[in-house]
Order: sequence, then C-alpha cells, then structure tokens
Amino acid sequence: MDKNKNTAIVHDDVGWNPGHNPWLIALTVTLATFMEVLDTSVANVALPHIAGGLAAGQDESTWVLTSYLVSNAIILPLSGWLSSVFGRKRFYMSCVALFTVGSFLCGIAPSLPLLIAFRVMQGAGGGGLQPSEQAILADTFPPAKHGMAFAIYGMAVVVAPAIGPALGGWITDNYSWRWIFFINIPIGILSVLLTTLLVADPPWLKGKRSGGVKVDYIGFALLALGLGALQVLLDKGQREDWFSTHYIVVLAIVSAVCLVAVFFWEMSRKHPIIDVRLFTDRTFLMSCVMLFLVGFVLYGTTVLIPQLAQTLLGYTAELAGLVLMPGGFALILLLPFVGFLLSRYDARLMIAFGLLLLGISMFWMSHRFDLGVDFRTLAWARVFQSSGLAFLFIPINTAAYAYLPREKNNAASGLINLARNIGGSVGISFVTTLLARRAQFHQSVLTARTTLLNPGFHHAIQGASHVFASANGVTAQHQALGQIYGMILRQSGMLAYIDNFWILAAISLVVIPFVFLMKRPPKGTAAGAH
Repeated sequence: MDKNKNTAIVHDDVGWNPGHNPWLIALTVTLATFMEVLDTSVANVALPHIAGGLAAGQDESTWVLTSYLVSNAIILPLSGWLSSVFGRKRFYMSCVALFTVGSFLCGIAPSLPLLIAFRVMQGAGGGGLQPSEQAILADTFPPAKHGMAFAIYGMAVVVAPAIGPALGGWITDNYSWRWIFFINIPIGILSVLLTTLLVADPPWLKGKRSGGVKVDYIGFALLALGLGALQVLLDKGQREDWFSTHYIVVLAIVSAVCLVAVFFWEMSRKHPIIDVRLFTDRTFLMSCVMLFLVGFVLYGTTVLIPQLAQTLLGYTAELAGLVLMPGGFALILLLPFVGFLLSRYDARLMIAFGLLLLGISMFWMSHRFDLGVDFRTLAWARVFQSSGLAFLFIPINTAAYAYLPREKNNAASGLINLARNIGGSVGISFVTTLLARRAQFHQSVLTARTTLLNPGFHHAIQGASHVFASANGVTAQHQALGQIYGMILRQSGMLAYIDNFWILAAISLVVIPFVFLMKRPPKGTAAGAH
C-alpha cells in the first residue's frame, strides 16, 4: 500500500491541468449522470401505462425495470477496465451515445419484448456513466477540493431519484409514457458535444492502451452471470415467495457460486477486468460497505414513502412523488455546505453524524406516521432524512479514494457505484418483503381480536351497523363487518410501514462504530488525499 501512496503523490506533484475550468467539466459530466439516474426511477410510476399501452400484464411490465438494472449492474464494475482499454473520454462518450440511442428506441418501441431489449441497451450505456464521472472528478480536481467536486456529483445521484417519481407521474398523466424516454435525447446530444470540447484523459491513462488487449472472457462471463442472477433474484424474490420457488433457489446458487468464483479468478489475473485487490485497503472496503447502506436506505425509503401515500392515504402518483421533492431541494442546499465542511473536519466524524441523523429521522417517521398523517409531515420527514444522507454521500465517496493511486480511480469508481446500486436493489427487496410479511402478521393479530366477546369490537359493530341502518339487519351487519375489515387492512399496512422505518433506523445506528475502521484522513485534504 505504501507503494500505491507514493505513486499517487508523484501524480499530485505533477499538477496535471485538465485544460478547462474544472467546474465546467464537473457540470458537463454531471449532466448525463443526472439523466441516467433519473431514468432509474422515472419509469416506476409509468408501469401501469406501459403495460396498458403495449397490451402486457402488470407482472410482465416489471421487466422494463429489471432488464435495465441487470445490464446496468453488469457494466458498472467493468467500466474501469473498459476505460483503460478504450480511453476514458471515448468510453464515456460512447456510453452517453448508447444511452441516448437506447432512450429513443425505447420511446418508439412497438411491443414489450422490443422495449425490454432496448432497455438492456439503455442500461448498458447508463452503467458506465456514474463510474466514469467519479473518476473524471477525482482526476480533474486536487484532493483538497474533492469534497466540493463530489457535492456536484451527489446532487445528480441523490436528487434525481427524489424527483424522478414526481416527474414521471406528471409526464405520464399529461402526455404519454413514451416521453419519459424522449426527454433524454436533447440532454444526451448536449452532453456529447460538451464532453468533446471540455473533457480530456489525464496523462497517466494515455499509455495504457498500447499493444493488444487480452479479454478475460471467463471473468466477464462469471461476473455477468452472477450479477444478472442476483438482480433477477432480488427483483422477483418476494413475488415468487423466495426460496419456496425452485427457480429462485437456482438463481441464488448460480449467483453465489459465480460471484465467489469471479473474486478468486480476478485475484489471480495480472490484468483483471475488475480489480478486487482494491478491497485490501480497509478504507476503500468500508467506504463500499457504507455506500451499500446509503443505497439500501435511500432506495428503500424512496419506494416506501410514495407507496404509503398512494395505497393508504389515497394520493395520486404525481402527488406521492411530490412528497419526495422537498428532500431533493434540501440535498441541493446541503451538499455544497457538506463539501465545504469536509475540508475542515474528519470525514469519519461527518459519516458518523450522518448515520446518527439518518437513524433519528427513521425513528421519527416510525413515531409520527399514522393513517392521519398529512402531506406536510410526510415532506418534512423526507427533508429530515435527506439531511442525514447529505452528510453521508460526499464524505464516503471522497474517503473511498483517500489511499488509492490515481491509476486506480477508474476501477475504484465502478466498484463504488456497484456497491451503492446493489445496496439499492437489496434495500428495495428487503423493505417490500418485510412490508408484506409484517402486514400479514399484524393482520392476524388484529383479526384474532375481532370477536363479539371483545367489548370494543362489539361496540364497533353496533356503531357501524347504524351507518347502514337503511338495510335489513343481516345486510347491515355484513356491511359493518366489511368496513371494519377494511380498517384492519389499513391499520395492519400502516403498522408494517412503521416496522420498516424502525428497522431501517436500527440498521443505520448499529453500523456507526464500523465507520472508525477507516483510516484517519491525512491533514489538509478534503478526501483524505492521494
């Protein structure tokens, strides 16, 4: 590791000049990343419209999301290797172009199978955008300014999922679901033009493409199969009752075997397609663990809160999406402030504070949310939660590069983003499974008390029967029972949401001590510099 640090110091001393204002470069590469992250959530609320427009079932339409996630997950860890083979600028522009073309084809897709195929193309292009941007920022800015640089990046990957559902709902309700793909086209064209003019590869990357390229086909096959099986497993597990279904068990075995095999295979390669040796740096390893948690909580609650608003409170898709929007604005305001603080305070203390704030916000939700909760309370809860996320995202991302040489930035960025995305997938699967199981549990507990021997239930039946007094006695009692059963379903659902928030809070607080397994950042740097 000492060798790595010395190498990195040499590059800092060289003082490479990217040739243009670094902030213009940051905005340029953030543009396409924001577009790509937005697309991961903007399609969620449009699934019923897509299913109806293409004469498909609701279950079939979910492959619109799954196909994108699978191809995205496969490309993420490969992005560092692909950048070193083709050149980072060329690879980044190719990803933007592929994503833009894929968006156009998705918008004109005449059938569901073709839409799924084009989403695979779109996901493959999108998978290389986030890692490439992170590596470009890490190389373009000096270590002391990494905090502010990653604040720009943070706005893209954290704010986009917050406004995605609201934007997707508005476009779908007022125009057509096809426009959620068409809006990417002008942004993609602009991004390619600006990248051509402003972005350049640093000198320590330009010498890596000489000579023939040996493709590690075995490593690629193991990685693609392992991650693909994992994503399908996480997406379909709850719907198929997890391991009670044969093909879910097969997917779990294939995923586990392939991912373990690819780790040991890549450790033995001289030029691996994913550099698993980076995990020997405990700061980088713990940064990936923390980003897994950030994705787990962020994407999990991004599913929970709008779903609660729609299923239990009767909100429209657009209004449910608007609940998340104030949290996005809070992040926009806080991320530059956090980037500023990062140059003055230990990143580990800021991460611990962010986890504490995140845990408290989740506990607050578990106590304040009920069937009578109003829009303002929901929105402020998301703002509170987003404040904790702001203190996590930038310090974790900057700490991840603290002790790595710049030559490893491409490889590191792919693994970092993979950790966050897999965390998001696991988080969504976890909260949806827990929601279904706990709702069943609370329903069984509540219905066990619905007996006429229970005075409270007896009085409730009598009171409800008076509402239907115009009907005969038997019909009125049946209607009263139906009304009470509906109340039980809503109450059990609300209790299940509260259980989710409570468990997410506990997870956030339990991992705080693990933050200090990271090394102390060197003095005078924002990122714990190279």
